[in-house]
Amino acid sequence: MKSKYPLLSNIVIEAMTAEGKALAHVDGKVCFIPLGATGDVVDVQITCKKKRFLEGRIVSFVQQSPLRRKPACQHFGICGGCQWQHLPYKEQLQVKQQTVIDHLTRIGQLVLPEITPICGADNEFFYRNKLDYTFSPRRWFTATEMQDTNIASNTDNNALGFHVSGMFDRVLDIAHCHLQADPSNVIRLFVKDYALTHQYDFYDIKIHTGFLRNLMLRTASTGDVMVVVVFAYEDQSLIQALLEAIRAEFSQITSLMYVVNSKLNDSIADLEAICFDGDPFITEQMPAYEAQQPNLRFRIGPQSFYQTNSLQAANLYHIVADFANIQPHEVVYDLYTGAGTIAQYVARQAQHVVGIEYVASAVEDARCNAQLNGISNTSFFAGDIASLLTDEFVLQHAVPQVVITDPPRMGMHEKVIAQLLKIQPERIVYVSCNSATQARDIALMQELYHIERLQAVDMFPQTHHIENVVLLTKN
Repeated sequence: MKSKYPLLSNIVIEAMTAEGKALAHVDGKVCFIPLGATGDVVDVQITCKKKRFLEGRIVSFVQQSPLRRKPACQHFGICGGCQWQHLPYKEQLQVKQQTVIDHLTRIGQLVLPEITPICGADNEFFYRNKLDYTFSPRRWFTATEMQDTNIASNTDNNALGFHVSGMFDRVLDIAHCHLQADPSNVIRLFVKDYALTHQYDFYDIKIHTGFLRNLMLRTASTGDVMVVVVFAYEDQSLIQALLEAIRAEFSQITSLMYVVNSKLNDSIADLEAICFDGDPFITEQMPAYEAQQPNLRFRIGPQSFYQTNSLQAANLYHIVADFANIQPHEVVYDLYTGAGTIAQYVARQAQHVVGIEYVASAVEDARCNAQLNGISNTSFFAGDIASLLTDEFVLQHAVPQVVITDPPRMGMHEKVIAQLLKIQPERIVYVSCNSATQARDIALMQELYHIERLQAVDMFPQTHHIENVVLLTKN
């Protein structure tokens, strides 16, 4: 079908953007183009016209950028899990570093200290410790597959993989994913093959029929492996048969679990995870801040939050502890503490650490992990941080000399910022997965605080996502 928008020729890609797309200018308007590289000259099909910008897709290359490389993954450009496999990792890091600088200076209008080079990951592939796959009878066929008569005539529309970007009901069948190390791929392929051989129905999210919904795989540096299968309804004969087959095939699985999810959405946070074999958790470990201290251990369940890049998380937390420079007499508040991993990482340097988190189950994980590590100088509280962090709370738990805050992408609530300005800790370490909202929040505090140090950390190679750590000290 012919597009209602124009096909443009010889468009020059000028830069990469914070959202992972390439940028060009067309007739005075910015045009955002996925999968481009700086220096590409391309023909672009415009797909969307807005008042201030355009969106388009590359139809053909007039000249490819010298920056380009061959993507490692056969699914790149379709599944959406990675945006930048076509860029050398060094180039990815440069773009991410500049993104952080641009956000802080342009959005926040902030004065920056000397910039230290971004902390890149040692592994640019196979770095994730958790992946979630989706079963679907609505497999997405690529243009190449549709041209193959053998595939086009195949009536098997079942897929186990990732949602196609922008399509909630279409799933790309994954042959090999480069984000999580084996046994991730072999387990996924075995489960799919068993399901097809034994005629298990794949769940259709559009009409809410079918049996198999999701497959979660979690791994740890200790060698632990967790597999969680999510079913749409209770059928113990089918559930037991599949789980028995998985257990028999993979002796390295240390936690085999399942969830029955009859809801209309895929979230399992509020559902019971049933342990079929092994432990109801896996154990991850992380080097302590000081070399002479014992490693930290964290028990991770199916619904637990843990940084998905274990090796780089250790680097991130070390930077946080360096910036905080906690002294033995100091009280630390860890806001948005999650499962308390940062709180426990810095606890051995502090007099006491107070962690606050709005997800009650995460607070239970934090308390469990503190006990596991023999850490007794932490306290964790569940509740809305904007409501919990009151004058009375601070009076009860002591005024902190250091505050560490690691909010979600939306940043900190204005009430939290206002309370921090009232408390006036000597140092604030702001960890952010969205430097745009981080810049906005710091701008609201710049009358009392200035940026003393900052460090970008790449937790997610092949994507546009970037973590940034900022040390704020009182003026």
